[in-house]
Amino acid sequence: MTWLVLNLLGGTGADGSCGEPPEVRSQSVSAPQLSPEERLSPHMPGSLLCDACHAIAFQVGTGETASQKRGENPCGMLRPGGMLSESDYIEVLERSCSQDWESYGVLELDGEKRLSGPGLPSQQPLSVMVSGGLWPSRLSKMCHGYVGERGEAQIYGAHRRGPAALRQLLCHGDKRPCEQTVT
Repeated sequence: MTWLVLNLLGGTGADGSCGEPPEVRSQSVSAPQLSPEERLSPHMPGSLLCDACHAIAFQVGTGETASQKRGENPCGMLRPGGMLSESDYIEVLERSCSQDWESYGVLELDGEKRLSGPGLPSQQPLSVMVSGGLWPSRLSKMCHGYVGERGEAQIYGAHRRGPAALRQLLCHGDKRPCEQTVT
């Protein structure tokens, strides 16, 4: 039984090395090479608009209210069985758009740059993400722009219909950042 445990942990026997340590494989991953637009522009690069929109829809859909912070409503915009007041959902949207967005950044997968962070599809486990810099302010500006363009009531209504409806409203359809339909 002891031999089996050592074998499974990379010890002796299975690779014919007779007790020698297993070969260590090394991999290297480099940070994505950002274009001048990706490094310097105050606006989100066009190639990342769809990912950014999905990140915003996720954050708006999971926002917190002041009443939630006080413990009165533990579900934020996800309040079961009732609607938030107009002042509460406006506050949720403002808080969502004004957050720090520091958990988002860009990485490169198979030669394609993608935005990465909460609410976005899981990425390759071995990658380097570039965060900070202009990424947080770009996401915040986009979020405030969506709220101004669509309106708080329309966004909250879509949110109440579910995450897919919120993504559809903000990201998919005519003149929106994601060309394909929501999945």
